[in-house]
Amino acid sequence: MIIKYIGFIFTLLWSYTFIKSQGIFKKGSGVLITLFVSNISWLTFIAACYYGLKTFSFYYVLCGVVLSVILVQLGFAKLSLYINSKFSDKSKLLKIKMIIEYLIIILIIYFIFF
Repeated sequence: MIIKYIGFIFTLLWSYTFIKSQGIFKKGSGVLITLFVSNISWLTFIAACYYGLKTFSFYYVLCGVVLSVILVQLGFAKLSLYINSKFSDKSKLLKIKMIIEYLIIILIIYFIFF
């Protein structure tokens, strides 16, 4: 039962991390991310909640959802502070972000067609 609950928490953390990371990307590349990552992550999050309600009590499901959301929010806040402290020049950070966005788009297109 503990292993099932740990798997439930891990699934919630995994899917909510991808849901939260979708907001980082700009609108042009965000369309592809929304189509392929965010929608699937929402379905995974909802399916995990449904599985949790069927397997565990409502209290444990609610604690798991709240815990996963809080952990992901805190993780993104800490990561944001860390990245901002490492880059004094914000234009350099934006260039790196743009390169990462286009690399993700290329990877998605590559895995779809090849």
